[in-house]
Amino acid sequence: MSITPGPRDEETAVREGGVAGRTRPEAMSIGPAPRDEETAVREGGVAGRAGRGAPAGRGAQTAEAARATPTDLVSRVAGAQWGVIGSRQLIDCGVSTSTISRWVKSGRLHCRYPGVYTVGHAWLPVEGELMAALLAAGPGAALSHATAAWWWGLIEGRPETIEVSVPSRRHAPPAGLRFHHPRRLEPASHRRFPVTSVVQTLLDFAVRAALYETRRALAEAEFRGLVDLDEVRRALGRGRPGSATLRTALARHQPELAMTRNRFEAAFLELCESVGIPVPAFNTMVCGHRVDAVWREQRVVVELDGLQGHRTRAQLETDHARDLTLRQHGFEVRRYTWRQVTQKGAQVVADLPSNVRALAAP
Repeated sequence: MSITPGPRDEETAVREGGVAGRTRPEAMSIGPAPRDEETAVREGGVAGRAGRGAPAGRGAQTAEAARATPTDLVSRVAGAQWGVIGSRQLIDCGVSTSTISRWVKSGRLHCRYPGVYTVGHAWLPVEGELMAALLAAGPGAALSHATAAWWWGLIEGRPETIEVSVPSRRHAPPAGLRFHHPRRLEPASHRRFPVTSVVQTLLDFAVRAALYETRRALAEAEFRGLVDLDEVRRALGRGRPGSATLRTALARHQPELAMTRNRFEAAFLELCESVGIPVPAFNTMVCGHRVDAVWREQRVVVELDGLQGHRTRAQLETDHARDLTLRQHGFEVRRYTWRQVTQKGAQVVADLPSNVRALAAP
């Protein structure tokens, strides 16, 4: 177990058996310890305290570090881990098991998972929740599946259950966590946390995700420059979980999916695909206005009217003023509802201007 100090102007990367990496400073809710107070927890003890197995003479210890109390050391470790600490780390800080029990009873520690505690209060920021899950999983654990997809930015909604891949089956996951046990686990590091590689994340995500969700994640990964499609193809294999769905997603890969903001826009994209019409550009600026979809060369704009954005008089006035501006600049504007796109697709296609329909593959 070790805490690996980061660069001089960055936070300390804390790990217990492999929890490491770095995060965006603005994402942290508990700030890191100052550089001169960073704590390095090594096998057998905490830096600043004698520990069994610590190399003799390795790293001169300052007088301040030598005087550090277990409480000081716990604060430093937990402060670098968003308020979370593991039982092994507590012991390395010089806290006995009986003291741990006493601190839990007094409210100084709050048990998050078996062997994992929050210090001072039970609330945790997102990063603290992820750290607690990794500590609960044990050495070598990494964020994976939907949690990894979210942490890489491939999906928008944060999954309710934190998913972690663990090298071995040591114990069952506590409530709120899901453990996976891959044959091979070679985690990457992203925003200060160990996480499965983007390719492995796509495969894992595709095991349970719908085809649309997998296509959207794949498009997002490519848009962000996180993955090469040939690398994804090479990772596919017979009997490898997620390969079938991901292979279909690759065959139907549409980069423009990364520009859609919601399922409504994706449904319109899929409608265009189904009849062989090249998909329009989504959420781009035209004549000073952001439009839902546009075939710029054909000068055709499509607006998708969901109830949320088109209910009030002011919203309707804005929509019509925008349509008027677009028409004055030579654009045809079409508006469709969710029901029309998803249930009356043939009518929507027939209503598109002829120069767009003519784009359909024969």
